[in-house]
Amino acid sequence: MTAALKPLDGVTVVALEHAVAAPFASRQLADLGARVIKIERPGVGDFARGYDATVHGLSSFFVWANRGKESLCLDLEQPAERAVLQRLLERADVFIQNLAPGAAKRKGLDFPALHAQFPKLIVCDISGYGDSGPFHRKKAYDLLIQAAAGLISVTGAPDAPARTGISIADISAGMYAYSGVLTALLQRARTGAGLRVEVTMLEALAEWMSYPLNFAHYGGSPPARNGVAHPAIAPYGQYQAGDGKDIIFGLQNDREWARFCEDVLRDPAVAGDERFSSNVLRVANRQALDALIAECFAPLTREEVLRRLDEGGIANSALNSMHEVWEHPQLAARSRWRDVATPAGPIRALLPPATLSGTEAAMGDVPALGQHTGAILAELGIDPAA
Repeated sequence: MTAALKPLDGVTVVALEHAVAAPFASRQLADLGARVIKIERPGVGDFARGYDATVHGLSSFFVWANRGKESLCLDLEQPAERAVLQRLLERADVFIQNLAPGAAKRKGLDFPALHAQFPKLIVCDISGYGDSGPFHRKKAYDLLIQAAAGLISVTGAPDAPARTGISIADISAGMYAYSGVLTALLQRARTGAGLRVEVTMLEALAEWMSYPLNFAHYGGSPPARNGVAHPAIAPYGQYQAGDGKDIIFGLQNDREWARFCEDVLRDPAVAGDERFSSNVLRVANRQALDALIAECFAPLTREEVLRRLDEGGIANSALNSMHEVWEHPQLAARSRWRDVATPAGPIRALLPPATLSGTEAAMGDVPALGQHTGAILAELGIDPAA
């Protein structure tokens, strides 16, 4: 494979998308070399463009999920502009949509209708709950699906359930859509026929909830909310150094406990303390153990604590802020950052996590609204003025 060749070179994706789930899926395809044509409403575009204005005046959500795409403005209420979409679908390999419940069918963009016209087209439908069942007409946003899938119920402190700090329901649906489209492309190469990929946010996130689901269903009660502390292992969780900075570390067995006492606490005798001589006892006496650890860490900086933990072979991490993640030395050492062009100037973006030998992610530009409308219409032989 040459450096210039991308895995999805020659694949065309038409995306009638907004928000996060579908744009995140199609961005993965663009990073692999697919041509992604993003259909946007004239004048307003994808409403994620307006979520915030923190990246040189652009939305942090939009620049993350939409690099490498071409923006085409179409008013699909107008017959002439619907005809443009039809012309694009004639040439496309994949169609992705996450319109409101029932909207795709009303527009004649459901799989049965499209498959009859374009039998090789892969159609990926992303929704909150799917097109059947009692919830099929219900609107779904990320926070609502976090609630519906039970994620909020097992996240946070004992007296305060919490959402996750990222759009994890959207991201999980987007990743399953991405992998589903790749699978469909492989299947089409065998059969010659397009197929439908259906992904729902509820089903995507419920799959990720399988551990607490099994724990609660078969064990009788859900895992307890413990903030960043481990409910069944001690010490395991968040601790503070003397400089006020936080560390996360955890032990897995009594051998590590002995090493922790010797190399981190610098008091091997603690390993034999009858309150802490087994994990069950350490959990039962967690308050006293945490007080002992706090006393040890009080005169140390975070870097000194981390150095002791590393010397003792104890798994650990600094509890990093967003600024510290941006400057993370591991990401820098592995050259994970690239420059991406936007209408407001270049920004930095992380490479996709899956690194393929012999090629690199496309990391294309973030489009301005309607930036490619004229060029795409000209490519189709259509006068933009018409």
